[in-house]
Amino acid sequence: MTKPELTTGNSKLTTEMKINLSRKNKAYHFEAENEQGNTLDMDANPAIGGENQGFRPMETLLAGLGGCSAIDMVSILKKQKEPIEDLKISINGKRFEGQEPSLFETIDIEFHVFGAVNEAKIQRALELTFEKYCSVAMILNKTAKINFSYKLN
Repeated sequence: MTKPELTTGNSKLTTEMKINLSRKNKAYHFEAENEQGNTLDMDANPAIGGENQGFRPMETLLAGLGGCSAIDMVSILKKQKEPIEDLKISINGKRFEGQEPSLFETIDIEFHVFGAVNEAKIQRALELTFEKYCSVAMILNKTAKINFSYKLN
């Protein structure tokens, strides 16, 4: 398997990540650990023997989309010198039924923006996030329709 290459100007950078998984019980509970020692518990659906001991793998994709897009949104709004006080996100993913693998068909993501933030700048930040910067969104866009919206609180 080749490593993805990022091109920046005349040079090429390779980004490498390493995750280790350890089985935590005799069923489907696993712990993922990154190089910094941060952990994430994962488990299977109880319908196949999981015990709700962690995120299901497809939930981790939605959480990754939320984290990636949240980081991009905050970064863009800060660069625009907007007074963002807080950001909360709700994500709802709908998967194709009766298919293996059961991929996401649609993902709805709603941003709750707190602060006296200019709405035009929120909209522009969303467009940049989902059309240019969020790597997770770019991956999920290959199989799912991502709908995004916001509420200014």
